[in-house]
Amino acid sequence: MYKLLRNPGHMELAMFAGIDPQSEGIARAKKLGIPTSYEGIKAILDDPDIRIVFDATSAKAHVRHAKMLREAGKIAIDLTPAARGPYVVPPVNLGAHLDKDNVNLITCGGQATIPLVYAVSRVVPVRYAEIVSTVASRSAGPGTRQNIDEFTFTTAHGLEAIGGAERGKAIIILNPAEPPIIMRNTVYVIPATEEYDEAAIVASVDQMVAEVQQYVPGYRLKDAPVFDRRRTPWGERTVIAMLLEVEGAGDFLPPYSGNLDIMTAAAWRVGELFAQHLLGIRQEVAA
Repeated sequence: MYKLLRNPGHMELAMFAGIDPQSEGIARAKKLGIPTSYEGIKAILDDPDIRIVFDATSAKAHVRHAKMLREAGKIAIDLTPAARGPYVVPPVNLGAHLDKDNVNLITCGGQATIPLVYAVSRVVPVRYAEIVSTVASRSAGPGTRQNIDEFTFTTAHGLEAIGGAERGKAIIILNPAEPPIIMRNTVYVIPATEEYDEAAIVASVDQMVAEVQQYVPGYRLKDAPVFDRRRTPWGERTVIAMLLEVEGAGDFLPPYSGNLDIMTAAAWRVGELFAQHLLGIRQEVAA
């Protein structure tokens, strides 16, 4: 809601819908003069003017919602790990699925780490990619906790399908530290060959970080990629390690909630492109 209000672009926020009449979100939306409903998706389906729907419920709920939204002729931007539509990561393949009625934003870990794996894979084929996402317990709500299995599976598959890795693995850690930590990610990549240009990989990663920072300013590498020789299941190989932090913009959620901010920022970016497409406005984006 706050992303749309502060960066309206070609979208107008038409409704905020939930299922809890006492919802803090619904109360805040009402104070801002935004039409609200606690009838859930029914209110969205009943409004013929709504074209783009951001679903931030749960993977289980979106499995039901996807079919209903499709039948109503609406575009669903799925912020859950349900993966009923193709995966989308804005700087990698934002323009590839404008003909679809449902696109999936994978997970917060996927949005944070897949761009880095892709940045390596466009220079050298990647045999294996493994990511570890650590987020503050206080920024992991009920939906995140209910979807842990979906998170690991969907993120790992995204490392392969979008990141370009032959095999992918994902791990999420909920850290209860106080004060809460910002989102931190460790990315390990094993190239399929030892014949590559390290400088080209570093340049590709730097370019990708700059592209993500256009919509997530708090996205940053702690250091340059590290190239480390170590024993792997494929023998002695070079492992590329990258340490990434994501700090939230603080539009509404606290800055330590970088895991939530990168999802809402990516959702806005994808929604804006769909809005431009519906309006017949051309834009050069990653395909």
